Amino acid sequence: MHVIFIALTSIALSVAAQFTLKAGMSSAAVKAAMAQPLSVATAYEVFTNRFVFAGFALYGIGAVVWLGVLSRWDVSKAYPLVGVGFGLTAVVGALMGEQLTPSRVVGIALICAGVLLVGRS
Repeated sequence: MHVIFIALTSIALSVAAQFTLKAGMSSAAVKAAMAQPLSVATAYEVFTNRFVFAGFALYGIGAVVWLGVLSRWDVSKAYPLVGVGFGLTAVVGALMGEQLTPSRVVGIALICAGVLLVGRS
């Protein structure tokens, strides 16, 4: 399997994890628990939420996939690819109704341009 595909798979899993965690942390039950003083019950409510749990699972799978990238590329070449996740996250966020300001778009474009420069080195 081509290493760029492996890297993009890991990045996509990370983006999916972010939105899954957001769904969990936005649920009524977790919001109610987070409004209470920090306790074991609060932690239990958060970590047993199915979306929070799934988000952590996606991160774990993504980390295992990322090991395949690190086994084939130098870290200095592989890690900047994580910046592609900023762009992908912005696109998914926009599709889900999140606001993208012009300055945010410019910042993400600069990150992606940097990733391209490093990738060509």
